[in-house]
Amino acid sequence: MAHGTTSRGGTSPQGSTPHGSTPRGTASRGATSVTDAPPDAGVSEAERRTLRKASRRASRKAANGGTFKARLKRDRTLVLMTLPAVLLVLVFNYIPILGNVVAFQEYDPYISDNGFVAIFHSPWVGFEQFSRLFEDSAFWDAVQNTLVLFGLQLLLFFPVPVLLALLINSVIRPRVRAVSQAILYLPHFFSWVLVITVFQQIFGGAGIIAQTLREHGHEGFDLMTDPGIFKFLVTAEGVWKDAGWGVIVFLAALASVSPDLYEASAMDGAGRWRRMWHVTLPALRPVIALLLVLRVGDALTVGFEQILLQRDAVGPGAAEVLDTYVWWNGVRNQDFSYAAAAGLIKGVVSLGLVLAANKIAHLMGEQGVYKK
Repeated sequence: MAHGTTSRGGTSPQGSTPHGSTPRGTASRGATSVTDAPPDAGVSEAERRTLRKASRRASRKAANGGTFKARLKRDRTLVLMTLPAVLLVLVFNYIPILGNVVAFQEYDPYISDNGFVAIFHSPWVGFEQFSRLFEDSAFWDAVQNTLVLFGLQLLLFFPVPVLLALLINSVIRPRVRAVSQAILYLPHFFSWVLVITVFQQIFGGAGIIAQTLREHGHEGFDLMTDPGIFKFLVTAEGVWKDAGWGVIVFLAALASVSPDLYEASAMDGAGRWRRMWHVTLPALRPVIALLLVLRVGDALTVGFEQILLQRDAVGPGAAEVLDTYVWWNGVRNQDFSYAAAAGLIKGVVSLGLVLAANKIAHLMGEQGVYKK
């Protein structure tokens, strides 16, 4: 009987060949059984590792829906739908990254008839632009203004949409809720020129408040040209313009909360504040964590157009931020390599902030921007 088994399957009764090795056909048909074989079954450790890898690879393919070609054929409609967006991102977001190479050059766009070809003819200077940058006190002033503005916006601007969403969600009448949402959304569609004009007409030297004070014998004021409160003014403009628009995301998260949770907590004796604390806020927590990570990633982007329009009124000492610093040196002074070095530093620091904030979100049990 033992002899017959060996001649048909090429294996000995103990699962090995007479020479102590496992035939290829037997391994491919029953990798799991061979890897689970006892150490004295005649299978070497190298063969066991190979078979384990093959088994894991087959398991992954089965879990992922087959081979890459099979999955591509299955999801071809989704791939075709996504392709235009991917091409746009590549053209407008990734290919321009290559232009950062001028940060390591003394780039002169007039060295050639074509500005793109000039990159290949401009001399390499290594990290000289970065050295100039770190020795420039104006750069550090811009970094300081940027970080102060980011801190103010995080403290005074970020919580406002959450509070407005909770307030709107507590309104029972649908018509009142719809009208209040429309009023809050409206300023988002205004341009920064219009927003600053509105603030100028209210808080400027010739604004409504200053004129009213003068008419009653008091001294007027001009908040729009006061460098001391410029950062608070910029934050207030941002709150008025975009807080209502930020409510949309939080209202969508609140709409997904089951009414049964509110009814169950009410039956347990929970009041309005208890229901908000134990039902509403936990539902908003993942969204708050996600938006907070994204906001931290934009820490060094605190508003270019808004600040550039008011820069001359208060002076660069109070209004210069990294974005306007890059624009002033790169476009106005045509020092492209120097401005590219500043922009590259800003991008690298922003990427580090996103990764750090996302890691903190994972430690707090939230998903963040991407999974672990």
